[in-house]
Amino acid sequence: MRTISRLCHGLKACTLAGALLWAGTAQAVTLRWSNDGDIVSTDPYNFLETFALSFLGNVYDTLVTRDRDLKIVPGLAESWRLVTPDTWEFKLRRGVKFHDGTPFTAADVVFSYRRILSPGSDLKSLFASVASLEAKDDYTVIIHTKEPDPILPADLTDFDILSKSWAQAHQAEGVTDIRKGTENYANRHANGTGAYILVSREPDVRTVLRRNPDWWGWKTGLGDSNVDEVVFTPIKHDSTRLAAMLSGDVDMMYSLAPQDIEHVKQTGAKVYQRPEIRTIYLNMDQMRDELLESDVKGRNPFKDRRVRLALYQAIDEDTIVAKIMRGAAMAATVMVVPEVTGFDPAAKRLGYDPEASRRLLAEAGYPNGFSIGFDCPNDRYVNDALVCAAIVSMWAKVGVQAHLTTRTKSLYFPKVLSRDTTIYMAGWSPVTLDALNTIDNSLHTRNADNSVGRGNIGYSSPVVDGLAEQARRELDPVKRTRLLQQALDQALADVATIPLHYQQVVWASRAGVDLVQRADNVFAWYWVHIR
Repeated sequence: MRTISRLCHGLKACTLAGALLWAGTAQAVTLRWSNDGDIVSTDPYNFLETFALSFLGNVYDTLVTRDRDLKIVPGLAESWRLVTPDTWEFKLRRGVKFHDGTPFTAADVVFSYRRILSPGSDLKSLFASVASLEAKDDYTVIIHTKEPDPILPADLTDFDILSKSWAQAHQAEGVTDIRKGTENYANRHANGTGAYILVSREPDVRTVLRRNPDWWGWKTGLGDSNVDEVVFTPIKHDSTRLAAMLSGDVDMMYSLAPQDIEHVKQTGAKVYQRPEIRTIYLNMDQMRDELLESDVKGRNPFKDRRVRLALYQAIDEDTIVAKIMRGAAMAATVMVVPEVTGFDPAAKRLGYDPEASRRLLAEAGYPNGFSIGFDCPNDRYVNDALVCAAIVSMWAKVGVQAHLTTRTKSLYFPKVLSRDTTIYMAGWSPVTLDALNTIDNSLHTRNADNSVGRGNIGYSSPVVDGLAEQARRELDPVKRTRLLQQALDQALADVATIPLHYQQVVWASRAGVDLVQRADNVFAWYWVHIR
């Protein structure tokens, strides 16, 4: 069912008429682009996932943002300062309005903070160190941290600000839990302060947005695009998506399969390629006493480090990188890439050794192996389903029969984030460019409100937790980096997860389109120029 963003307080005809009149302007420049899947929701707090946050980052603004080189720069906050070791002051930008014309003030920031902590939110980890957030006046926000937090501004780069009055008017004060299939108005409508305004949304079919001529970023130089309209069309299959770009039906595709890179270059189209700050890995259920999907009854094989290590060493990651990723990836050692603070250059990947895997399984009491369920997306990471299929074959050689189920991400993530899984593929890109973000989300023991450990299914290490807490309050950058390295090294020794590879960002566009590609895989439409 088609839904329209109603920015005229319920006057549907107002928005439709204005959008149609604008769309018919002869001089309008349209960006048509495609990805292999759609965003799950237009509520920016539903899902802590790069693609969703990147998409909605063109509609909503954050207090601080990043420039083309990933440097933190002013957003809705023009300046900020550390008042005391545990108190930050943010001075807000004046004269900013939401898409419905409502003025932006500190009350919206306070509301957004409280909303992001609601039970259905997936972004609570951004505020793991925050004790409180309050409005000093209409254009001053004070953030108190539990302890000194040297990287707080980096955590705020994904803190999209919602309109308090809009959310209240549409009964969207809280965040619905997409794992349970619940929705409210914010799941299919949007009202930000950002560069582009949501006009229409047909999930999994087509989303249309138009330029916000009053966006503060045009005036400050943050954005310089000539794009008036954005039309997003998800196209699942790589070959179909590529054909659409080469035929001119879309201007840009995100992402391009590694096997198609050389062909695209030969056509004269542009290829954008660089290392991403994302680690692709496997996560195992170490929580349950009996796995949901396994022929092993009465116990959980993944609670035994020997079994986890056996699965790790049965994967020939060098072959995956060379044959499936076509070199557009690098075998991973720890859970962060070399460019992230906390990466340990001395860490070594455990070697491919199927004989050792068989021996470890026998020692753990599984000489004949066992069977497990294996979940994988088919439209989220580069060649995700192909990588999972290859892993299934590798595990079979050591006696582990994995029954692979692939799903589109709109179905996949609600399943695995609700922990209704046995082992699954995941990817993590620390928005802070700091390993504590990865540790908090993927390795820290999960707490009751999911503010840490949201992506953890049972791994718990007092050593890792303790090192993370020390790093959280350590102000000396050298000491802090070493604490993060030790935590990641401990997780590697425990085989907390199975790191696979660091993938590359690969986009493509037709020759007349100029884009800015960042290492965090964020696609900012406000930097696009079309000739």
